[in-house]
Amino acid sequence: MAKVKPFKGIRPPRELVTEVASRPYDVLNSEEARHEADGNPKSLYHIIKPEIDFAPGTDEHAPEVYDKAVENFAAFRNNGWLVQDSEEHYYIYAQTMDGRTQFGIVVAANVDDYMEGRIKKHELTRRDKEEDRMKHVRINNANIEPVFFAFPDNEVLEDIIRTVAMGEPEYDFTAPDGFGHHFWVVSDRGMIDRITEEFAKIPYLYIADGHHRSAAAALVGNEKAKLNPAHRGDEEYNYFLAVAFPASHLKIIDYNRVVRDLNGLSEAEFLERLEKNFVVVDKGTEVYHPEALHNFALYLEGRWYSLTARPGTYDDNDPIGVLDVTISSDLILRDIIGITDLRSDKRIDFVGGIRGLEELKRRVDSGEMAFALALFPVSMEQLMNIADTGNIMPPKTTWFEPKLRSGLVIHDLE
Repeated sequence: MAKVKPFKGIRPPRELVTEVASRPYDVLNSEEARHEADGNPKSLYHIIKPEIDFAPGTDEHAPEVYDKAVENFAAFRNNGWLVQDSEEHYYIYAQTMDGRTQFGIVVAANVDDYMEGRIKKHELTRRDKEEDRMKHVRINNANIEPVFFAFPDNEVLEDIIRTVAMGEPEYDFTAPDGFGHHFWVVSDRGMIDRITEEFAKIPYLYIADGHHRSAAAALVGNEKAKLNPAHRGDEEYNYFLAVAFPASHLKIIDYNRVVRDLNGLSEAEFLERLEKNFVVVDKGTEVYHPEALHNFALYLEGRWYSLTARPGTYDDNDPIGVLDVTISSDLILRDIIGITDLRSDKRIDFVGGIRGLEELKRRVDSGEMAFALALFPVSMEQLMNIADTGNIMPPKTTWFEPKLRSGLVIHDLE
């Protein structure tokens, strides 16, 4: 059962939150972070992307860059830009995008739950990315940024969320990207106890986004336990920072593909090859959105096509084989285009659905890419089913939006 606890969050005073809060470290590069933090010494980028305090081109993995993160974190606390709560709390964090709001509970999640599989993953992680975040957690002795979890809907927790959200939020602002962020402190001790008790009834938590952060945080906690001869299991390092959302609140958006060439085929030959496994319908020049699972949108030579996988080309009883990302990867990218490794092949790129299908059209019309493929988004039910069956999703399958804002609360491992 899921073990979570409240914690003494480190967070900005209300009047400074918009200056401190930032996008997550992994959604922008160093130059973009340098630009966004320009003229703002309070920006969290000085802690999560400290290379911005060095000359452009500085290796973000250099020892002095990690040291700078520690120096900046200490300075933020000394300056009063980040202040630790005196009591342990849970927090409610809500995000608004396109008029729709999703509510999550900020918790300290348990390291053993991750190590023993009660926190389930659906993606592979890369050791180099894990190592980078492990160094960052280890050297700061804190989880600066949260992980994004989902959990099966729970009416008691929903009721707590609704009750807390009726009060005045601690933070309430719209970020530069237009997304709203709302944050409440749960101070009622009875309510705090009920949150802990209800999570203890939930068998599994699911990583929605942040697999590398989850792995890094859990591995550092596990490392600290092994190094402590007096380890008891209730130390703060046994927990890491997460925001857990009821699954029904979350919406996965599409994650699309653009490909540089047709593998030597003409447009007519490519379309003919597609006919073997798909019903191909010319939709003209207006943008076409996939309408259902197993329906794809192809943009080629200024025209949109509907591709519907023919019966027998997928297995509804195979949690991986039934995914549209698998169908398109196997029957189009591998069998026709010759792309076998989505992680490393330079002939393919990936475009999050937040950018819209116009971005696919632009990249093909510019001549940079030969064609684009838009997919119907994966459902939360599919994601949880894959995690429950111990399977791993293919690369670049899910895109969650909005991303969690970093800097609203930090978890100290002490």
